[in-house]
Amino acid sequence: MLKSIVLAVLESLGSLIAEEIKHDVGLALGMGLEEEIRKMTANFLDIQSVLKDAEEKQYEVKYANVRNWLKNLKDVAYDVEDVLDEWNTAKLKLQLEKKQKEVENFPLLKKIRYSVPSFISQSSLYYNIASKIKDLNEQLDGIATEKDRYKFGSEKGVEEPKRQITSSFVDEEKVYGRCQETTILVNKLVGENSNAGGSSFHVISIVGMAGIGKTTLAQLVYNHNDVECHFDKRIWICVSDPFDEIRIAKEILEAFKGEALNLVGKDYILQQIHSHVLGKKILLVLDDVWTEDETKWEQLKNSLKFCSLGSRILITTRKERVAIIMGTSTANLFSLHTLSQEECWSLLTHRAFYGRTREECENLADISRKIAEKCQGLPLAAKILGGLLRFKRTREQWQSVLDSEIWGLEEAERDLFPHLYLSYYELPLALKQCISYCAVFLKDKILNKDELIKLWMAQDYLKGAQCEEMEIVGEEYFDELMMRSFLQDFKRFELDSGITECKMHDIIHDFAQLLTKDECLMLVNNGFEELRVDSCEKVRHVTLIRKEAVPTDPNIYYFKKLRSLLVDSSNHDTSSLSTSLPKLFDQLTCLRTLNLSNSLFGNSIEELPDQIGKLVHLRYLNLNHNRKLKKLPESVCELCNLQTLNLTWCDSLEELPCGIGKVINLRHLENEQTELSLRAMPKGIGSLTNLQTLKVFVAMDTGINSKASTLGDLRNLVHLRGQLKISGLGVVCDVAEAKKAELQNKKGLRSLILDFTDSKRLTSETKDDGRLLEALQPPPFLDKLEIWGYSSPTISRNWMMGLTKLRHVSLGFCFHLNFLPPLGKLPSLESLYIGEMGSLEKVGVEFLGVERAEITALSSSSESPSSIIVFPSLKHLEFRDMKEWEYKPKAIGHKSESYSFRTLQKGDRGGLAQNFSHP
Repeated sequence: MLKSIVLAVLESLGSLIAEEIKHDVGLALGMGLEEEIRKMTANFLDIQSVLKDAEEKQYEVKYANVRNWLKNLKDVAYDVEDVLDEWNTAKLKLQLEKKQKEVENFPLLKKIRYSVPSFISQSSLYYNIASKIKDLNEQLDGIATEKDRYKFGSEKGVEEPKRQITSSFVDEEKVYGRCQETTILVNKLVGENSNAGGSSFHVISIVGMAGIGKTTLAQLVYNHNDVECHFDKRIWICVSDPFDEIRIAKEILEAFKGEALNLVGKDYILQQIHSHVLGKKILLVLDDVWTEDETKWEQLKNSLKFCSLGSRILITTRKERVAIIMGTSTANLFSLHTLSQEECWSLLTHRAFYGRTREECENLADISRKIAEKCQGLPLAAKILGGLLRFKRTREQWQSVLDSEIWGLEEAERDLFPHLYLSYYELPLALKQCISYCAVFLKDKILNKDELIKLWMAQDYLKGAQCEEMEIVGEEYFDELMMRSFLQDFKRFELDSGITECKMHDIIHDFAQLLTKDECLMLVNNGFEELRVDSCEKVRHVTLIRKEAVPTDPNIYYFKKLRSLLVDSSNHDTSSLSTSLPKLFDQLTCLRTLNLSNSLFGNSIEELPDQIGKLVHLRYLNLNHNRKLKKLPESVCELCNLQTLNLTWCDSLEELPCGIGKVINLRHLENEQTELSLRAMPKGIGSLTNLQTLKVFVAMDTGINSKASTLGDLRNLVHLRGQLKISGLGVVCDVAEAKKAELQNKKGLRSLILDFTDSKRLTSETKDDGRLLEALQPPPFLDKLEIWGYSSPTISRNWMMGLTKLRHVSLGFCFHLNFLPPLGKLPSLESLYIGEMGSLEKVGVEFLGVERAEITALSSSSESPSSIIVFPSLKHLEFRDMKEWEYKPKAIGHKSESYSFRTLQKGDRGGLAQNFSHP
């Protein structure tokens, strides 16, 4: 981890060119600064050569001071990174300022007046930065000198494991073994004695060490056919740590109701649970229980006791004490043991031998059994090692894994971290940073893949090859971590076949926390009294859990060098933070990531203070669901390093800053669900040529608002990808401006929504939406297309025909549309929605994409009846609210015609059957 930081610093130092330094700060100061940078580079290179040995020695008793030496080195490396980033930011701002002057074409005298104070300001800033570099170099000199006391060796050997962990793990791969254990537990749940005893339910606990497969066994039992048939209701809750009784109670109630609930009263929730379990035979699985506080469990337990006789609560925990506190009798305490050697070997080779030939497997069989023995029957270790061996191609590489010294610890509990650390050690440096950063998240948190990549990007972890986009590098890193089993519980959405969400299990999370224990903190806003001020200065990443609706605790300001602040407002909305924000932005000026998203509906931050412009290092700003936020200050435009701005569901937001074009590094503008409140887009949006995500573009006609951005400003946004919604098309009359948008050249777009409604009623004139639609020709690889509020009577026949990859189409509220476009010939179309068509009276052959010549040929054929294939891939078809649809059985053509829908599975076809039939 430290090596990654040092390498990043060396890369940044190497990018500073001597001529640039002299030009920026002046010849005299520049020559001295050049020497300081040369000396700093030499010191870091000298230290880098012994880092591996130093990180190994820090865990030896006789080298206790080495750990402090490494901490001091890390702090200086981080500080150097911040100063160099400040330098680059100053250069970037100067370039923007010069460009702005050229565009504005100031008179010469005005330019001179403008330049003098600007030159003084820039010179002062560079002098300040140069002074910081000199001070840091003095600190680094001391660290470099101190290293000689420890007589570190140069790069050698392997890194030893940091520390052991205890946690559980869910193996989602094919399970080996556990047949006998599953049978025993199923019998405990549904056997003849399952209704015996005086209590309505019994608690059964699976107890075992971390990584032994407690959760896997619970899942096998939970999904067993006998168990599924036996209980009226089965509920699975991942408890994790801490034991949040209100969250657990809400999840139980949501399982009964089948919907998310926004409830806060604990007593009301428990009463609702009581009424739902009454008379029902339930199975409740509480996975990964840690708490030894009986009071946290007692009230929830009481709300469940009126369920039907034979109900069961199944618990997984690593502590026998927890099982007893939860009410487990000795007979129902199930101790889980390790896998047999054969089972462990089967699990390991299931991954390690994947993709190998039979000959290769036979050649590695003997050594694979020896490596499996090293796993000591732990399923998690076998899974992770198998994933590691999968990428080792030679027997010598396998032998190296077998000979690793990190397996020397005797206690089974302490063997878990060495297993993890071996896989961690094999990761590239950048991937080590990515997985370590995940320590900043709450346990059991669902991680959105795209957001995770943006957070890695904000910390400058995604450098990769120069020709690759950072987002592509992030995808590759994510996939690599997935294959190596550092991430799990993957979810996919129907539209996107790729993974969109995942989790990090507690065991991996604990491991990441161990790796970053001095720089990542999870804090409750009433728990600062336990922190020392000197320890706060070391912290770089904090998640603040707001248990109380109060302004930010004043002690947060001690975290002067904080790089990430993720505020968890799941318990309280963000409105109470407002008074704290000015000072927060004044003090925490090293922030690169700031999450102020609001998890609850209701009150929120209403405005951001101007001080946000001081966060010059900021790359990621999340204001999601701050639904009372009306505008952003112009000072946001000073954040020229900003890469991600998330304004999703800020549905009171009326405008974006006029100077948004200065945020030239912005890559992702997440502004979904803001189109109804946004009046327009600012002119500068077209200057954001790095933009990849723009969820909503509010179109405006120059005749209505000359200061607003127009469709033509989309031309330079060639890197847009994913989804784009263009709203406000109902007020646009300039077809030429629409052509300038050049949507067809935005090859990365996969979803396009064209909204012609005039929701703000800005125009009353009649306009031709048909010509405007033709001008907005979509890119060829589009996957999803939606058109709403279109006012012309027809859609050009050829407009969609080139979209051969189109899978989802929705046409709605097109009140004047008389004829449907020829959608039947779209080869990939799977889902079609047509609704709220006030003028559409019938569906004819034009909808099927069938030519009259085909009909004539089919009708006059003397051969046996045949059919014309239409909608070859359609699975879902829905017509809704077609008020003018009339019954016209011969509307389509001759009665001998047959139109075959190849794969139609389901759909609400409504009146469609009245107009034509399909076999």
